[in-house]
Amino acid sequence: MLAELSNLRGVSGNEELVRQYLIEKLGQGGCDYTVDTMGNLLAYKNCVNRKGSIMLSAHMDEVGLMVVSINKQGLLYFKQVGGIDNRVLIAKRVRVGDSGLPGVIGSKPIHLQKKGEQNKPFDEDTLYIDCGFKNREQAEKEINIGDYVTFDTNCESLGDGFYRGKAFDDRAGCLVILNLLLKDNNCSFCAAFTVQEEVGTRGALTAAYTLEPHTALVIETTAASDTPGTEKEQITTALGKGPAISFMDSTVMVKKEMRDELVNAAESAGVPYQFRQFTGSGTEAGVISLSREGVQTAVLSIPCRYIHSPQGIIQEKDIIAAENLVESWLESKQ
Repeated sequence: MLAELSNLRGVSGNEELVRQYLIEKLGQGGCDYTVDTMGNLLAYKNCVNRKGSIMLSAHMDEVGLMVVSINKQGLLYFKQVGGIDNRVLIAKRVRVGDSGLPGVIGSKPIHLQKKGEQNKPFDEDTLYIDCGFKNREQAEKEINIGDYVTFDTNCESLGDGFYRGKAFDDRAGCLVILNLLLKDNNCSFCAAFTVQEEVGTRGALTAAYTLEPHTALVIETTAASDTPGTEKEQITTALGKGPAISFMDSTVMVKKEMRDELVNAAESAGVPYQFRQFTGSGTEAGVISLSREGVQTAVLSIPCRYIHSPQGIIQEKDIIAAENLVESWLESKQ
């Protein structure tokens, strides 16, 4: 299911395919669910009341691009949807629009670059998508302004227990929550598969308002920096060491009591865990924690190398450890 989720096209604001996939799985498992006005998928497991429960949250959307103009040669100019480093875009294969039309991100050839241009990354405005159109008129027959663009990447196994693919942020988190919903256990919680996280955690804001949880746990992915060029003391998370428990990020301060609960749950279940040393960037925890009168909220992150790029790398055992840790934590809250 990780590969199936990863391969789905679902840039922020266009999460329909991901939502329909999850609904199909929930239907097969006999789970109750609703879809709100924003497009969040809200599911319920053993909930006597659908409000005031524990909330698990993971976002369905991924970073991507959007077509904003077409030039006379039929080349497509775009803007980013979510945060992407322009340096990873050059010469990447993409899929455009609902039909998934193939294309390639182009740039000025190195042979034609002026002195100094080779030493700095391209500006977004100088990049374009080439779908092989002869001119604007031909392009406009198949492409509309506002069409979404996703990376043309298929998830596949890599090495021993690794996977490479796009959109692990946060389809890996969606997979953890989906498995917990489908498992035969006595855990009780509400789940929010949210929209538009990559453009401002918008879906989580309304989902938390609807569910009115007293406690929330965000299941995310985070950057793994266990690669050359990073000092040991600066490694934020590493693959293979389990999910990372956050102390804080740019949007939330996690209470010590909740961090301790997660640590105890991991140790009770005998699963590895680590602490997320990077405290920058934000997560859905920020808006969830500020919903209504406030919600005690924590973040559990699955490490992923090359996050927000066309090719991320994730390790299966970290996903399994995250699922087991969350299940152990839920059982301790019953």
